[in-house]
Amino acid sequence: MYAIVGGSGLAKLTALQNPRRQVMRTPYGEPSGALNFGQFAGAEVVFLARHGYGHTLSPHEINYRANIWALKELRVEGVIAVATVGGIGAAFEPGSLVLPHQIIDYTHSRKSTFFEGSEMPVTHVDFTQPYSRLLRQRLIDAAAACGEKVLDGAVYACTQGPRLETAAEIERIAREGGDVVGMTGMPEAVLAREAGLEYASLAVVVNHAAGRGDSVQEIKLEELGAVTQATIMRAVRILSSFFTGAR
Repeated sequence: MYAIVGGSGLAKLTALQNPRRQVMRTPYGEPSGALNFGQFAGAEVVFLARHGYGHTLSPHEINYRANIWALKELRVEGVIAVATVGGIGAAFEPGSLVLPHQIIDYTHSRKSTFFEGSEMPVTHVDFTQPYSRLLRQRLIDAAAACGEKVLDGAVYACTQGPRLETAAEIERIAREGGDVVGMTGMPEAVLAREAGLEYASLAVVVNHAAGRGDSVQEIKLEELGAVTQATIMRAVRILSSFFTGAR
């Protein structure tokens, strides 16, 4: 069984058949919401809405540790995290689907490890390659199988939020190698690594980042709905192809 973590634009998996809900509690508190189990594209999956089912949790308020711990307790084979992002590099236009291969973490004050407290040993996990190569390749293959274009590789810059970035911040991120920018990729990815879970992100580009393209003066959030909905639908097609091939 795989887990799908849905972000902005994917608060529920409407194609989930025979759904059942389970409320879980962890040593780190409650996850963002109940875990939703069911069949998707013929495969057993569990779905979790990262921001809660009413989209009530801002990026810095999400209990990432509880979310990942719950998935670890369920012994999922892997985690596919869907997240909306802004495009920085020229290749990452709104409407693009991207499989990031690297992360730069600009967040602060988030609970970012399971290894803390006097009862825990000092532990350093390798994070050289933050995303699962196997899971990324399977998503690339799934996209090809259903005729959807996905960009292979990007540096995901994770900012604190919930505000959007300034144009100067995006310039800095670009200089430091960032291709897309979001607010939820960390510490989710490193916690998955600590938990021993295969993890990949399917990023949905919904706008130009601040100071780029049509966002030179401002990002008009009210205009993002159509591109978000259309691109999320394409992401779901890739997920469906992934699970069809996984049977």
